[in-house]
Amino acid sequence: MTGSGSCAEPPLRPYHCGDLPALLALYANAVRSQCAAYYSPQQVQAWSAYAQQQEAVAAAIDRGTTLVSPVAQDDGRLAAFGVLDPGDRLALLYCDAPWSRQGRASALLAALSAHAQAQGVAALRTEASQLSRPLLLRHGWQIEAEETVLFAAERFTRWRMIKTLEPCPST
Repeated sequence: MTGSGSCAEPPLRPYHCGDLPALLALYANAVRSQCAAYYSPQQVQAWSAYAQQQEAVAAAIDRGTTLVSPVAQDDGRLAAFGVLDPGDRLALLYCDAPWSRQGRASALLAALSAHAQAQGVAALRTEASQLSRPLLLRHGWQIEAEETVLFAAERFTRWRMIKTLEPCPST
């Protein structure tokens, strides 16, 4: 599932505190560039503006397990990132449009799931957007419930989802 015809798996690495400005920009750009087909202009504006609340987003990134996907190996530019916060909840998963549909979100999901599994987590949970719901379904997540939430004075439909993890084999 690569957009460029390459079979190489996208690189992943742990988050470093110097990545924060790039992650905040990536978050806002991903929402603005990919969500217009699913949300109203007002919803897109409200959602993308959340990245400007640096302390709130940074808290989840710093507190959780955060992996990033650089554009290329040893490249300072970031294409995607994912966060588990707490350890059983997929809190953030964003891929910037130029690098979407290249397997980056899938690689992040697999790595974060493997990390949670190694920590003894039995199941992951999340609240999925209209954009991320199909991706999660393809990766074995199941919908628990649809819900409507008020965020920045805008109503959003999202889905509470769960994915059961197999226990790690004992060594």
